Amino acid sequence: MAGENILVVDDNPTIVHVVDLVLTRAGYNVRSAADGDEALQRAKEQRPDLILLDFIMPKMNGYQFCRALAAEPGLQGVPVVLMSGKAGEVGDRFVKLMGIVDCISKPFSREALQAVVEHALQRKEAAIGSTLEVDIDVAPTPRSSPFDEQTSPRHRLPVGPSERKLDALAVLRESIVETCVDRAVVSARDAQSLRAVLSDALLERIAAPVAQALLFNSEVALEGNLRKVPIGEVLSLLAEQRQWGMLTVMRQMERPAGEAARVDVFFKRGKIELVLADHLSSEFQVGRYLAAAHEISDEELERVIAETGEADREPRPLGTRLVERARVTPGDVKDALSKQARERIYELLRWPAGRFSFMQTQELVPLAVEAALGLSVGEVLMEGFRRVDEWHLIEREVDDFEGIFLRNEELLQDLGRARLERDELIVLDLVNGRNNVNDIVRLSRFASFDVAKLLYRLLATKLIRRRIAPVVA
Repeated sequence: MAGENILVVDDNPTIVHVVDLVLTRAGYNVRSAADGDEALQRAKEQRPDLILLDFIMPKMNGYQFCRALAAEPGLQGVPVVLMSGKAGEVGDRFVKLMGIVDCISKPFSREALQAVVEHALQRKEAAIGSTLEVDIDVAPTPRSSPFDEQTSPRHRLPVGPSERKLDALAVLRESIVETCVDRAVVSARDAQSLRAVLSDALLERIAAPVAQALLFNSEVALEGNLRKVPIGEVLSLLAEQRQWGMLTVMRQMERPAGEAARVDVFFKRGKIELVLADHLSSEFQVGRYLAAAHEISDEELERVIAETGEADREPRPLGTRLVERARVTPGDVKDALSKQARERIYELLRWPAGRFSFMQTQELVPLAVEAALGLSVGEVLMEGFRRVDEWHLIEREVDDFEGIFLRNEELLQDLGRARLERDELIVLDLVNGRNNVNDIVRLSRFASFDVAKLLYRLLATKLIRRRIAPVVA
């Protein structure tokens, strides 16, 4: 394959010369540009079949150039190969995020360059140069929600009734009933009762993950290793590019053995709409934030969680149930979800290892659409990095959450409780020689960061000390 027009964009004359020499000898027509502005102008003059792009350039970086390229009607769909000294750090799917179809690490050999160019040209039709456009007939949502957002139906999962959807739900209902009868899960006599239990709302929840994958053609656009690419950089990239979709971060936890913690961050135009998590500490549950804000008592919260009446047979978010019972307002729940999302991101920033992947789609799951937090990544990261810096200092003294502390009653009596702040007194009262740090976090309903910071302060003032475990002979 030869004769195609290739545009080389790099501010390093040596790289440009080497690439020009190799590809010209291979029969390609090669032009070059020293920066993004010049490259755009040359591409407008003659549409290239392929662009070889340096990541770090004057005037605009590689991502900014790709965004400008995609904005040009005559240049959308031009495949791009990234040339970078760090091209392999994120994994081969990372480059798909901005329409880049492949990457090559500098320095590269003549054979490697030719192979990447040939491969990219063969994939030209599949180059990701335009945004995903999906038109779906969606009727308005019939029920009210405590998090309703005024937004176009094309930015929602299809949650309202339509003839096509009702037909699909009927098929799904009968398929479940027939399967259960065939496998003797229920008797033929009980089949009608099972049909009644399988309401449209419940079936929508069952089918939502499959519907999202099939209807909206979501795909992994970015993935990598947290040891090589810090999660803060990933979040900043998604915000800068105003991305839509779901970022999933997973990490194998030490306790319980073999358990993997998972955090899903939902983005809309680069803003954080909702953060869901699995196998994180209970301190990150939304009920804690409501209780900490004194919007609901611990006893009432536990009672609502435990209730499993007919109205709650179908799983619904705790916030929705509390609003329906008029125990909290929609604003209270949104504030709690916002605090929850921030602290879950702060926790992610502390993860030293794990894997991440970004699923690019313009349709978010209903919970994210309803929450509509719209959090700025920059603001969250600013506070998060400040906390991480404090954590590094605090962990030198409070390094074991199974550890137990004792109060210095004599010093406390000399100082006087009136001189301590409310939060300090709450934590100090929980330091009783039996509660470990995890217990104090749970009982105080403070964030683990806040508890560790207060314990660090109390240790520094000698008001508490570590309990020394007895030596076993």
